[in-house]
Amino acid sequence: MELRDVRTPPPEFRRAANRISVLLATEALRHVPSRRHTVETPLGPADGTVVSDDVVVVPVLRAGLGMLDAVLELVPDARVGHIGLQRDEATAIASKYYTKLPRDLAASFVLMIDPMLATGGSAVAAIDLLKVAGAHTLRMICIVAAPEGVALVERHHPEVDIYTPVIDRELNPHKYIVPGLGDFGDRLYGTT
Repeated sequence: MELRDVRTPPPEFRRAANRISVLLATEALRHVPSRRHTVETPLGPADGTVVSDDVVVVPVLRAGLGMLDAVLELVPDARVGHIGLQRDEATAIASKYYTKLPRDLAASFVLMIDPMLATGGSAVAAIDLLKVAGAHTLRMICIVAAPEGVALVERHHPEVDIYTPVIDRELNPHKYIVPGLGDFGDRLYGTT
């Protein structure tokens, strides 16, 4: 509820966004390939597992940056790419303004992070860019989703799993998620 509350100031909003992002990333990374590994403790060997695949995290700018540190807490060796998409407020169509992705995505476990899945247009465009760059294994995490956005991603990319704690009621006529939580980037960075 803290993220939804209009009275939550940016520092508290960032902390809450980080906490929920850690939980979402943990779930999305549940099936990342791992291998057995043994380390030597002061008292003897200890068996465990470590991530065996290359993990790439791709925030959709700018709001996705608010989730990045949470994912890197879990997978500090992950490589990071960026996709910049801007939604035209009149048409709700996303246009690309920036893309910088790591090389060799074909063998990587790619986690795309974008806190809001509204119409799904930006998500589909970002997934398209990742696939053109060679990505095969993709997951998406978002903090709030609308049924319309989930449906569009599932229609265009049914193999991409979406991890979200909530699918809200609908989009309003301006294509904002209702009840939603407002503009995530503005609330995150205090630019409202």
